[in-house]
Amino acid sequence: MAPTIGIDLGTTYSVAAFVRAGRPVILPNAEGHTLTPSVVLLQDETEVLVGTDAKNSAAEAPDDCAQFAKRGMGDPSWRFFDSRGVQHTPEQLSAMILRKVAGDAGLELGETVTDVVITVPAYFGDPQRQATKDAARIAGLNVVRLINEPTAAAIAYGVEHGENGTYLVFDLGGGTFDVTILRVADTDFQVVGTDGDRNLGGYDFDNALCEHVVRLVAEAGGPDISEDPALLAPLREKCELAKRKLSTLGQTKIPVGVGGGRAMSIEVTRADFESITRPLLGRTELITDAVLDDAGMTWAQIDRILLVGGSTRMPMVRELIERMSGRAPEIGINPDEAVALGAAILADQEVSTMTGKLPELDKVVSIKDVTSQGLGTSALDNATNRMYNAIMIPPNTKIPARVEETFYTVVPNQRRLLVDITEGNDEDPEFVTKLLERELPLPAGLPDRAPLRHIMSFDIDGLVHLEIFDETNGKHLGEVELDRPSNLGEHKVEEMRVAMRRVEVG
Repeated sequence: MAPTIGIDLGTTYSVAAFVRAGRPVILPNAEGHTLTPSVVLLQDETEVLVGTDAKNSAAEAPDDCAQFAKRGMGDPSWRFFDSRGVQHTPEQLSAMILRKVAGDAGLELGETVTDVVITVPAYFGDPQRQATKDAARIAGLNVVRLINEPTAAAIAYGVEHGENGTYLVFDLGGGTFDVTILRVADTDFQVVGTDGDRNLGGYDFDNALCEHVVRLVAEAGGPDISEDPALLAPLREKCELAKRKLSTLGQTKIPVGVGGGRAMSIEVTRADFESITRPLLGRTELITDAVLDDAGMTWAQIDRILLVGGSTRMPMVRELIERMSGRAPEIGINPDEAVALGAAILADQEVSTMTGKLPELDKVVSIKDVTSQGLGTSALDNATNRMYNAIMIPPNTKIPARVEETFYTVVPNQRRLLVDITEGNDEDPEFVTKLLERELPLPAGLPDRAPLRHIMSFDIDGLVHLEIFDETNGKHLGEVELDRPSNLGEHKVEEMRVAMRRVEVG
């Protein structure tokens, strides 16, 4: 049977891992590196570059170099237009990255990889999770399971170190941020609470530094670099490099091209960088506090703190955690690799379940995860005659979950019901995401306030289902198929999958 691997599909870097000889290991890419930049260089319709070579070309070919596609997953308006005017969806770009990562893993293992476990941010909702599965299908891969990134990291640490207790995973990656609290007992991993921001990560810290440098150049009499893509693209790369240097140095100089073959040198200190990015770090603190509050816990009840994601290497992150918790986070974890290693452990287990063979790893993990956001439906409040968001599955509900709630028709002989599925925690329908909205025919002759029982379920991959029953006639009205307006349709996914076969990914 072909190997099943774990993939951490990251905003800035992606990683593959596999359980070999009883332990999870990182699989190097074709270039011999453990991290593959999540960057796509669109050379033409039949050939693309993914990874280090693509990243190195970002400054010279910014119009053809697609980055940060993960932040657009599940957003129907997100498109990357290359220099030829061809548009690419985040699913297509992510498919190219997945194909590169899985292909390189197959070269390392000596077998073609088709089955994968892919990690996603805990705060990814249904549209983002479905988009991830669509990307894998376009790449010709079968998603055995999706797993939340913080949970995967906790599994990797827990299995390696065998330490029980309550973990807090602080996951600040290139484009997303999650905080998750788990209780770990031997190989049982139970998520207590989770929250996050899918638009907060190292990318935003880079942007803040870039904007700071642009402002200093202008103040020194230089041009407005923000108006010149040819100057801005290489500056972004240099700002990312400067951010990394400031993790170990107190100051660094950023060379800035200002056109006409001229350059300026801007000095930035670590104190400068921390000052301009303090609001971003503050957002992580607020979310962390909220997770603890929602779980009814204090720092004294947290036994271990895990820092995950390359952005946690910034010294101010560790300082924040030490200030908030009063102690240092664990050091026995690689923030770039832990998520992929956890995915590989789960992949090994899933293969065992599918084939009946003993897993390579002698420990079988049990995962009890929770929802990151509330799920519900729009309903009419009879007292105010206003629509509100009726949350059926609250955030931090254990999954898989199945909840029943009865709603009522509003007029006698009502023949249609406007059904929707909402995602979000606000009671105001204006501030939640509608995953579905469609009309459902009702049988004739229903009385006023006829009961309609709704059954909403949430599966282990974080995908939503809804069934509706006519209680008056004892009739099952069927399962409402989640048509996911934010996602690609079945036909489009298949069309892209066929087209991807003609593309050479290097």
